[in-house]
Amino acid sequence: MTTLLWNSGTAYDFFISLLALHHAADFGLRPNWTAGVRQRLSVPQREFLERVYSFASIPLDWISSLPEPKDALPMLQCAAELAPLERLRILTLPLNTPHEVHETLAHIAGRGSVTAEEKEFLARAITHRNGRLKAGEVDNLIKVWLKPEKAGEQLLATLLEYHHAFFADEETRIRPVLQAGLEQARELAAGMTLPALVERLSRGVHFEDVSSARELILVPSYWSTPFVFPSNADEGSLQIVFGCRPDIQSIAPGAETPDQLINALKSLADPTRLRILRYLSGQPLTPTELSRLLRLRPPTVLHHLQALRLAELVAIRVSENGEKRYAARLETLNVIFGSVSDFLKKQD
Repeated sequence: MTTLLWNSGTAYDFFISLLALHHAADFGLRPNWTAGVRQRLSVPQREFLERVYSFASIPLDWISSLPEPKDALPMLQCAAELAPLERLRILTLPLNTPHEVHETLAHIAGRGSVTAEEKEFLARAITHRNGRLKAGEVDNLIKVWLKPEKAGEQLLATLLEYHHAFFADEETRIRPVLQAGLEQARELAAGMTLPALVERLSRGVHFEDVSSARELILVPSYWSTPFVFPSNADEGSLQIVFGCRPDIQSIAPGAETPDQLINALKSLADPTRLRILRYLSGQPLTPTELSRLLRLRPPTVLHHLQALRLAELVAIRVSENGEKRYAARLETLNVIFGSVSDFLKKQD
C-alpha cells in the first residue's frame, strides 16, 4: 500500500523560478519581463546564472531531504554548509547522474582542459528536462566544471544575491497560495484514489507507477503551474511537485491577463497544434507516432506538445518505463471559452 506524504516550502519555487526565468518560452512567460528580473542581478552573477541554467537540473530530492521549514533562506543556509564542489554537484546535476560522468568531470577539472572524446561522452550521458544537452549547453557545463571549487563558491554568492534582489519579496507573495494549494490538495485526497488525485493536481498527467510506489510525496508549487516535476529520491519513493497557482493569477505581478488564457489562445492559433489536437482527440499517441502522422521531425512535435501542455490542452500518460502517450483534453476548451467571456465582461 502506498503511503501518501506531503512536503511544502518556498525552496522548491526558488529553484523552479530560476529555471523559468532562464527558459521563458518553455513556461509561457514574457521574455522582456523575465529579462527585467534577471537584470536585478550584477552582471557577473547574471552571466554566471545564464551559463548554469542552460544545463542545470532542479535539486528536488535534496530539498526534500532538508529539515523543516523547507523555505528559501533555511535552504540557502544548508547550501552554505556544503563544500563548494559538493554544492555545485548537488545543486546543478541530476541525482541519477552516472558515476562515469562525475569521474569525467573530475578529470576535466584536474587537467583544466577537455578532450573531444570527453565532450562527446558528456553530451550523450547527461540529460535534462528536454532530453540530451545541446552543444552550447555542454560547453557551458564544461566551462563551469573547469574550475568547480570557484564555481561552487560563485553559485552560493549568486543564489544569495538572487534571493535578496527578487525572491525574498516573491516568497511573501506566493506563500499564501502555497498554503492554500496544500490545504486544497489534502481535502481532495480524502475522497480520491491516488492515481486520480495526481491526475487532478497535475492537470492531466497520469503516472502508471503511482500505485506501486512505497511512498508518494506531493509538493505544491506556484511557479511550476501547469507542469509537474517528478523525482525518485530512492527506490520505491516518488515525489511529484505539482502546480497550484490559480488560473486567474499570472506569474508576473500586475499582469492584465492570466497566463493560462494567453497560452491557450496562442496554442489554438497554430495550425499544426490544431492538427495535433485533432489526432489526439481520436486516440492517445506517442510523439513518435505523431511525427509520422504529421511528417515532422520529433523535436518539432515535442515543441508543439510542450505548448499544448502549457495551455493544459493535452493529458499525458507516463508508463513505468517512462514512455509518454498524449491525449486531447477537450474539456479545457470550455474553460478557455468561458475565461475569454469572463475577461471581456470584466470591468477595470
